Amino acid sequence: MKIIEVNKRVLEKNDDIASRLNQFLHDREILLVNLLGTPGSGKTTLLERILERVDIRKVAVIEGDLYTDSDAKRIENFGVRTIQLNTCGACHLEASMIQEAIHKLDLNGIEVIIIDNIGNLVCTAEFKLGEDKRIMVFSVTEGNDKPLKYPLMFQTTDILIINKMDLIRYTNFNIEDFKKDVWILNPQCHIYECSAYHNEGINDILNILFPLSE
Repeated sequence: MKIIEVNKRVLEKNDDIASRLNQFLHDREILLVNLLGTPGSGKTTLLERILERVDIRKVAVIEGDLYTDSDAKRIENFGVRTIQLNTCGACHLEASMIQEAIHKLDLNGIEVIIIDNIGNLVCTAEFKLGEDKRIMVFSVTEGNDKPLKYPLMFQTTDILIINKMDLIRYTNFNIEDFKKDVWILNPQCHIYECSAYHNEGINDILNILFPLSE
């Protein structure tokens, strides 16, 4: 019971920071996007495809990882303002980490900040980061059972991107059953299909998520 109380206090403090951070960014007309998914779902590849199509002077990226900075280096190659956050083993990012990262960013001209979150379907769903949108990237190779196994992630996602559609023929993934389970948990969730590796379906995502790409 004491552990539950401690966790509640941690989440309440986190949510308070997240709310203040959201207001700070709204005052500057900056959109904060939380990009979530498992390791290998294709989050960073999708992010690269997005950055190829937008004005990078208007975008900043916060890269979350346990230890390495390999993904941040990939993003920096685009010339995008990038901050690396290493949690040294912690399975999630917290609002205070994002707040610190944003205060280190040059926000001049920035319209969108994208958080490439740590690959995890559990802890990352619990912590609000001040985001305006939660976007989950899910690979068809992960199987149909994940919405019911990890309901909170799917319940709190605004937009779900089913990635690696080019591989679906090699799996037993049933896209209609998957969508049905997602919409039972979250009827408001918008679902899109793409193959980030093959550059397919990216424009559909951009047209809905990023007005700066128009």
